Amino acid sequence: MESKSQSNRIVKRRPHVTNLFINFKKKKKMGGPDNEIQTSGSINSLDSCQTEDIDDIEDLAQLAEISRLAQKKTSRPVPKVVRKNEAGPTIVADSIIPGTQNVYVKTWGCAHNSSDSEYMAGLLNEEGYNITDDESLAHIWLLNSCTVKNPAEDHFRNAIEEGRRKGKYVVVAGCVSQAAPKTPYLQGLSIIGVQQIDRVVEVVEETLKGNSVQLLGTKKVSGKKLGGASLQLPKVRRNELIEIIPINTGCLNHCTYCKTQHARGKLGSYPVKEILQRAEQAFSEGVKEIWLTSEDTGAYGRDIGESLPNLLYQLVEVIPENCMLRLGMTNPPYILEHLEDMANILSHPRVYSFLHVPVQSGSDYVLGEMKREYCIDDFKMVVDFLRKKVPGITIATDIICGFPTETSEDFLETVKLVKEYHFPVLYINQFFPRPGTPAALMKRVPGQEVKQRTKMLSEYFQSYTCYDKEIGSVQQVLVTEVSHDKKHFVGHNKFYEQVLVPKDEEFLGKTITVKITKTGKHYLMGEPIIPEMEFKTLNSNRILPFIVISILVLFISVVISMR
Repeated sequence: MESKSQSNRIVKRRPHVTNLFINFKKKKKMGGPDNEIQTSGSINSLDSCQTEDIDDIEDLAQLAEISRLAQKKTSRPVPKVVRKNEAGPTIVADSIIPGTQNVYVKTWGCAHNSSDSEYMAGLLNEEGYNITDDESLAHIWLLNSCTVKNPAEDHFRNAIEEGRRKGKYVVVAGCVSQAAPKTPYLQGLSIIGVQQIDRVVEVVEETLKGNSVQLLGTKKVSGKKLGGASLQLPKVRRNELIEIIPINTGCLNHCTYCKTQHARGKLGSYPVKEILQRAEQAFSEGVKEIWLTSEDTGAYGRDIGESLPNLLYQLVEVIPENCMLRLGMTNPPYILEHLEDMANILSHPRVYSFLHVPVQSGSDYVLGEMKREYCIDDFKMVVDFLRKKVPGITIATDIICGFPTETSEDFLETVKLVKEYHFPVLYINQFFPRPGTPAALMKRVPGQEVKQRTKMLSEYFQSYTCYDKEIGSVQQVLVTEVSHDKKHFVGHNKFYEQVLVPKDEEFLGKTITVKITKTGKHYLMGEPIIPEMEFKTLNSNRILPFIVISILVLFISVVISMR
């Protein structure tokens, strides 16, 4: 249960009906100082924006190139709540009847944000709203923001302005609006806090009536922060084969360049039991791949007396055959003490031998200025140990070029690190000063120099390949996605390397055997050999013609032989 102060303000609702009294003259507080409804009526709503996706911060860069499959709603029911304030502008009747509108959901940033969007879409869909990928048809735009980099916030702000110009109802969520709700371009908009996504329905309904609603509070039990909204909420998955499960929110670090903790706060972990229940529910609904996500998965459980290895050991027990688990980003300090356990888990046949461990710089001095709480030898220890104990493991990492105080010598230490380890997956970012962070007040490296360093490292990364040695090998691949050009299906092998296969509908959601015939910088090309679904899993539409033709051929052969 939530804290008493919050639950006392929940008003039970009737489906598609609101009938609550309000005070029009002054702002009404809800859920403590962070939750409020503002009288507004200034947002005229009703038509689309074209925004570009940015690189996913937590996940593999190539995932941004993969189109998601058809949406799928989970079936678990949940209670709903609602609030009301001042009546909105005069609009056509069906535009204010809750549950009759089209909603466009746009997400920036990490897998945690993607999961939040899927939950919000699921709640709205269960209430009768239609979730659409066509922003031009939507009455409401739900924009879920990322505060990690300036370009992400720029895209978010542009989408807000576009929606307002086109008369859409705009509701914002995510880390930008949570961390800085008083930002000028957010004024007059409804805001859903990162721990309040389970209340998206009431926020949308109030917005449709012209009210500005801000729900920014933290969920607590006995004064202790929770991981967030329940994991058992309904979902509309962007990919019906992939379930994203947040295992904790916030982090224990105080990195000088990062603004995410301003939004997600300190560490809050979900109980092991709740995570296991969510995984079992997802598998029962046909999911083939689970991604565990958070701002730092390695820190999981340190606030509730648990640990990441303990969670993972229990989780692998519920993974069905031909399904896989992918572990999200973890910082070096939190797995150093669990290296043996992590190696065992990453060697499990139903866990991808893949780990995203950001290093950010190859210079100990710069790491100290960043307050990363580890040295370069710690990072090397993690990589060396896992590469030795889990042969073939994919280690992905991040680099920030041009951090304030980074000298040319510091940068060359970073280049040296990349040359030594030849990371197959490397996220290279130039430094962006995020408002409110200590690094934003530091003396900057000249912009041209930052760009030059970024360009130099990027060119080196593009100069080497890691997959050529795999040509001719035979691999098992779980197929879950569609390529950007729609010409191939996309699967991943045990090391979470991207494998392109022919676009045969029988392959989707299946584990197939392929021979690698070609490789590129970020992919392998696989030719199917023996699909594991085999003859018994082929549908009757494919089997019957084969049987009929075989019988006819046999009959004709017999007739000819008799003559």
